[in-house]
Amino acid sequence: MLRRLGTRGPGRTRGYVVCATPRCGSNYLCQLLASTGVLGDPREYFNPTGRRHYDDDPGYPDDPRGQLGRVLAGATANGVWGVKVHPFQLGELGGLDPLAELPAPHVVRMRREDRLGQALSWARAQRTGRFRASDPVDPGADPVPYDRDAISAALAFLAEQEAEWDRRLAGRELPALGVSYEELGADPAATVARVARLVGVRGRVAVDPGQVTVAVQRDAVTEKWRRRYLAG
Repeated sequence: MLRRLGTRGPGRTRGYVVCATPRCGSNYLCQLLASTGVLGDPREYFNPTGRRHYDDDPGYPDDPRGQLGRVLAGATANGVWGVKVHPFQLGELGGLDPLAELPAPHVVRMRREDRLGQALSWARAQRTGRFRASDPVDPGADPVPYDRDAISAALAFLAEQEAEWDRRLAGRELPALGVSYEELGADPAATVARVARLVGVRGRVAVDPGQVTVAVQRDAVTEKWRRRYLAG
């Protein structure tokens, strides 16, 4: 288990790692955090393909050290940086450990209580290539046929990813906060305020919903798959 320690002083460069697994709502959280203007610009900086695509940045570096520099370059004027990471991305960093390399890191561990819903979303995104609602729709790819094995594989993969975070975070004496997809959806502003307190940002922190571009992709197809999977 992570030990909860006191946050560091607000005048120092410090930040947070959103320790996520796919389809847990982390893109939504990160866009909310970025919209405040005081909580860094948390993105998947260790996902160069995603940064080139979603940020229209063809020169985005493949080198992990260059990516680490982008994390710090995204800090807001108060010295707060942010980054989102999936465990499988860490294996591409050649041994570089963001939690050891970045200054004054805090941990935001994000989970989704509805693990089946998360697996359904991951299995479908893998089949369609639509990881965000804004991604183009291929008429021949979505909706895709129901595939029980793909959903079971997604459940197993997500369990492995959560276990990998447990392993990597065990024993680290870092300030930490747990966040769930469900509580974020119920009260986004309160969740953002908790992250602000974690990193020592004082005063009122306001989110700007107009800067949030991600949207829920769950629909009738998702619910149909859920019923069918539960029915065996």
